[in-house]
Amino acid sequence: MIKLFGFLKPFRGLITFVLALVMLQSLSELYLPTLMSDIVDKGVVAGNTTYIWKIGGWMLLVAAGGMICSISASFFTARISSGFGRSLRTKVFSHVSHFTQQEIDTLGTASLITRTTNDITQIQQVLVVLMRVMILAPMMSIGGIIMALSKDVKLTLVLAVSIPILVAAITLVARKGVPLFKVIQVKLDAINRILRENLTGIRVIRSFNRIQHERQRFDEASWSLTETSVRVNKIMAAMMPGMMVILNLSTVAIVWFGGIRISHGHMEIGDMMAFIQYAMQIMFSFIMLSMMFIMLPRAAVSAARINEVLEIQSVIKDGMRPADPDRETKGKIEFRGVSFRYPGAEMPALKNISFTMNPGEVTAVIGGTGSGKSTLLQLIPRFYDVESGSVLIDGVDVRDMKQEDLRKKIGLVPQQAVLFTGTISENIRYGREEAKEEEILHALRTAQAEEFISRMPEGLETAISQGGTNLSGGQKQRLSIARAVVRKPEVYLFDDSFSALDVKTDAAVRAALKEETTHSTVLIVAQRVSTIVDADQIIVLDHGEITGIGTHQELMADSPVYREIVMSQMSEEEIA
Repeated sequence: MIKLFGFLKPFRGLITFVLALVMLQSLSELYLPTLMSDIVDKGVVAGNTTYIWKIGGWMLLVAAGGMICSISASFFTARISSGFGRSLRTKVFSHVSHFTQQEIDTLGTASLITRTTNDITQIQQVLVVLMRVMILAPMMSIGGIIMALSKDVKLTLVLAVSIPILVAAITLVARKGVPLFKVIQVKLDAINRILRENLTGIRVIRSFNRIQHERQRFDEASWSLTETSVRVNKIMAAMMPGMMVILNLSTVAIVWFGGIRISHGHMEIGDMMAFIQYAMQIMFSFIMLSMMFIMLPRAAVSAARINEVLEIQSVIKDGMRPADPDRETKGKIEFRGVSFRYPGAEMPALKNISFTMNPGEVTAVIGGTGSGKSTLLQLIPRFYDVESGSVLIDGVDVRDMKQEDLRKKIGLVPQQAVLFTGTISENIRYGREEAKEEEILHALRTAQAEEFISRMPEGLETAISQGGTNLSGGQKQRLSIARAVVRKPEVYLFDDSFSALDVKTDAAVRAALKEETTHSTVLIVAQRVSTIVDADQIIVLDHGEITGIGTHQELMADSPVYREIVMSQMSEEEIA
């Protein structure tokens, strides 16, 4: 947790100010019982009304000053806590955005969401308590003991008995309750995961009529969290009545023995009243400290989870070689003996892959399910790094390039069309922020999306819901293609990006793209033979290995695997 306090550096001055305010507040609260004692002993007992008004007015001023300090400290503490939370969330979000899929899979999306929200909130809450209690409780306890001793030394023997009992009760509660806080955070992760799966997979759940099953699964996770929370709250709830019993018994003991001391003339009535207040202040300061020490372990669990995220370093590092804007050949891609396996996998996904793609040419990759088509494509933008061999762009190994420079060259259309909340125009500009409206319209025409957008009442300003749920699969795919086209990249990567289009629209999009990509390198991963039949170069993958490279005609003659794929999709007349 101490590591995270580095995010408090910008607030050092404000923290010092808050601690000073808390110190003044504690001094005012320690001074008030003494003033009350003077009013009783020197004013009420002596019948001195003037003295009562004088000291009473002074008490009001001290109380008002303490109240102002308390309110101001609460206000600035909230500002510090909120600023700390903002800085920490920004850091975590920024750090996670550089993770590869491997790191995200290791932690889990649901857990990352919980850590960025609930865990940081836990630390914020503890920070508020810490800044208030860290000064207030020790000063109240130590100052209260000193002031109690100044009133009557022998009566403090009551505190010598009650305080150890109080500490023992707090320790017992903490030992039973603190371990459960870690369990609560883990169970929150589970609920978050189930809820996310249900929201994203609602169509599948409904189509397989598994609503009742998912409801039961959520109920089990929810009840598990509820039972743990109830258990820990019962333990915490038992603490306060126990504390009050000890406090009240201490008060009775002070009154009892204080009365004896007063009757013997060793103590004044006002001093006993002040002593009771100091005893309460001491007891409550210990309770405040106990609450802090109970909250700290829970926050420590959250801090450890956040540190775990921040300490994970992406396996993919930036290269140091800068981009070369003067290079004549732009977009040439070469695979040299590339092999790759996913983390933890026994078998490699790709084995000894070698081929070249040139600007102005269309290269297609085809093969059965699990043959490594999408894996091959993902090695180009460095979503994963090769196990052996190398991937080169314009003669430079992608591992030697800065990721930003590398990805500026690439226009990717993913297999699963991803759109963001906002307008159509904003989603297209995601490819190139400074794109003008004419360029956006041109990109939409190329993607055959202009027609359906023109039918929308608000056109380019039509709002897209989260995940593009208000659009069909084909519409989302065409907008994803337009987003890549407006980027005007050197390299186009289409990862089965025409699967949701009908044959007519598919052909129209590919014809428009052919004119748009005359100077760019194009890689198409596809399942349909009709999508790639006109490619300059077709690569056939089978179990992660290249079994054929050539044009459609060449592969029909030389590649049994390609022939089998074609025969499964086309009639004999179409093949002829």
